Amino acid sequence: MVSGRNETLTGRIRLGMVGGGNDAFIGGVHRIAARLDDHYELVAGALSSTPERARASGEALGLARIYDDFKSMAIREARRKDGIEAVSIVTPNHMHYLAAREFLKRGIHVICDKPLTSTLADARKLVKAAEESDALFILTHNYTGYPMVRQAREMVAAGQIGKIRVVQVEYPQDWLTVEETFKQAEWRTDPARSGAGGSTGDIGTHAYNLACFITGLAVESLAADLQAFVPGRQVDDNAHVMLRFEGGARGMLWSSQVAPGNENALKIRVFGETGGLEWAQEDPNYLWHTPFGEPKRLITRNGAGAGDAAARMSRIPPGHPEGYLEGFANIYSEAAQAIMAHRTGAALPDEVTFPSVSDGLKGVQFVSACVASSKRNSAWVSLA
Repeated sequence: MVSGRNETLTGRIRLGMVGGGNDAFIGGVHRIAARLDDHYELVAGALSSTPERARASGEALGLARIYDDFKSMAIREARRKDGIEAVSIVTPNHMHYLAAREFLKRGIHVICDKPLTSTLADARKLVKAAEESDALFILTHNYTGYPMVRQAREMVAAGQIGKIRVVQVEYPQDWLTVEETFKQAEWRTDPARSGAGGSTGDIGTHAYNLACFITGLAVESLAADLQAFVPGRQVDDNAHVMLRFEGGARGMLWSSQVAPGNENALKIRVFGETGGLEWAQEDPNYLWHTPFGEPKRLITRNGAGAGDAAARMSRIPPGHPEGYLEGFANIYSEAAQAIMAHRTGAALPDEVTFPSVSDGLKGVQFVSACVASSKRNSAWVSLA
């Protein structure tokens, strides 16, 4: 294990959770991520939208303090000497702003699932709430925590593929190919809870964030063609998006939840003046680097050619799989370093990075621009 991530932290952070009760997939993922490096202790929660389910879920997890709703949780935890220092918000999208606001204004750090909010108006209000609070805000775009994503970002920043020209990113799935019949699909295809974007909000924001994270570039404008192929579906289940980046680079983004044969096939290709990079989430320990005019080179996690940025995110020797849960855990560990630094007033090391509330705003702006563009027959819409 690389010194500098876990060994520098002392004490555990008291953590609360909003949402993520029984049968909620993402809540369990966040709890595993928080436990993996032993930086947090989950002590309190308001885990469901009804008091009965919230209490049953809290009791099943053995929480010390169980609350019926997030507002009473924020008020009472802020008054306790042993109250939570951070809260993980894993509700459906439309509740992110309301829940985060209550904790931010009481100085409790927020770790929030993506996308930031369900509407652009709420996203802007949440940015303002975060700016007015002394607390930190961390957004869990977990793919930014993968070691070889950090490797790619480091190589781009070092100029190893030259000035970027083309970015291609895609995230196809197939789980919504037919009409929704289970809980996760039920709220994710409801615009009142998910927001105006379907695949664009759920997985397109991951692809968009990954493209910007690796390249370090911002998108200036986009043109989107969104479809809802399943009859009666109120949000998009497929999106083709053209991107214009600052500095002249061009990109394409495809997100789909109706692509049979695809599970979580997030992939990115970045091409510069002197070379290219390629990474696939379903094979996450490998990064392909192709200098122009030379054979492709395979860089492996913790293997020959991998740099410090990737090493910081790795836990085990090369050849052993690391992926989704560890990527989430890396975001939680980076957040823990930031919270500990905030607690003591220490400076945060330059290498510590995580998605912030401003990254979340950009993601919601992306969704809003996609919807607006598609309604205007794929007209170009500015994000600048």
